[in-house]
Amino acid sequence: MNIVVQADKAAFVQGRAQHANALIEEAGLRVDHQRRRGRGAGINPTGRFEAETRHVYDDGWETIEDLPPFKTEVQVEKPRTIITRNDSPDISFDRSINPYRGCEHGCIYCFARPTHTYMGLSAGLDFESKLFAKPDAAKMLDKELSKPGYTAKTIAIGTNTDPYQPVEKKWRIMRDILQVLEAHQHPVGIVTKSALVMRDQDILARMAEKGLAKVALSVTSLDGKLARTMEPRASTPTRRLQALRSLSDAGIPVSVMVAPIIPGLNDHEIERILDSAHAMGAREAGYVLLRLPLEVSPIFKDWLLRNYPDRYRHVLSLVRSMRGGKDYDAEWGKRMRGEGPYAWQIGRRFEIAAKRLGINVDKRRLRTDLFVPTPGSEQLSLL
Repeated sequence: MNIVVQADKAAFVQGRAQHANALIEEAGLRVDHQRRRGRGAGINPTGRFEAETRHVYDDGWETIEDLPPFKTEVQVEKPRTIITRNDSPDISFDRSINPYRGCEHGCIYCFARPTHTYMGLSAGLDFESKLFAKPDAAKMLDKELSKPGYTAKTIAIGTNTDPYQPVEKKWRIMRDILQVLEAHQHPVGIVTKSALVMRDQDILARMAEKGLAKVALSVTSLDGKLARTMEPRASTPTRRLQALRSLSDAGIPVSVMVAPIIPGLNDHEIERILDSAHAMGAREAGYVLLRLPLEVSPIFKDWLLRNYPDRYRHVLSLVRSMRGGKDYDAEWGKRMRGEGPYAWQIGRRFEIAAKRLGINVDKRRLRTDLFVPTPGSEQLSLL
C-alpha cells in the first residue's frame, strides 16, 4: 500500500490529485470499473496478514479483459458462539450479534472492513462481494439464552455489518433471530441502513409493545448522488426516512444515526438530517465521526481521489485536525467523536439541533425483567 501513501503525499502535500490518481492507476492497484460496477471500493488490497501481495499487471497478452466481475458470493460460517461480548468503555452495549461477515452495501467508510483480513481476504472489494452467512444463528442463540446463569441485557445487532443487507432477502437469518428473541422476551436494539427492516415490522411491533425493541436508521446524507457513491447498495436516503415513518407509526421507538460525519463532505447536512428524521418520528439520535482504521484509510483515500479529487486536501486536513494529525486515533473516548476545535464545533451543532427538536430528551431504556430463559416455562409454572 506504499503507492497509496505516495499518492496521498502528492494530493495532500503538493495538491496534485491528478498525479495521485495516475500513481494508483499505473501501479495496478485500481480494479477496472466494469469489474467493480455497483461496488464502493476501487481497490482490493491484499490482507495485512498475507505473505504475498497481488497487483493487476498487463503482460501484453490481453488477458486482463477476461477477468470476471466481482459477483456476490456467500459461504456458510459455523461459529462456536453467536453472541459476541465486549467491554469497551465508550459504547453502550456489552453484547451483539452479527448474522453476516462482510457487507454487500459496500459503504466506503465502513470501519468493519479490516475484519475480513482475518479470513485471508481483502478489506476492499472482497469485503463487499465475498460474504459469510450464519444460518444456524437462531438455533445457537436459543441455546445460549437458555443456558443456566444467563443474564439478559440488550443485544445490539447491526453494529458491525448490516443485518438487513441485500442477501438477507434470501437467507432470512435476521427474522429467525428476532423470532427467538421474541420467544425469550429478550430486548434488542437494531442499527441498519436498509428499508428491508420493515419486513420484520410485525415482530418488532409486538416486542416494542412490551418495551423490548428499538431501531436506529443510519442516514449519512440526504443527497442521493453522494449516498449512492458512498453506499452503493444501501437503501436510498428517502427509503430510510420512509422506514423511520413506517416503524414509528407501528409503535416501534426509532432513532437516527448521523454516521459517519465526514468533514468537508457531509457535515453541512447535520441539521437537515435531524430535521427530516424528527419529522418521520425519530425522537433519539446520535452521531459518529469518520473512522479510518487500518485498511479503511487507503481504501477511503482512493475513493476520495476517484470521486472528489478537488476536495481531497480539505477533507483529509479536517480529518487529521480531529485525530491529532493522523488519519485515525483508536483511543477510547476519542475514536467516536475526535478532538480539537472542529470536532467540538460538530458536537455543539449536533447538540443544539437536537435540543431545538426535542431529540434525546427522553431516552427509552428497554426492559430486561420479562426475560424467559426457557420459552413456555411461564405456562408450566401455572400448573
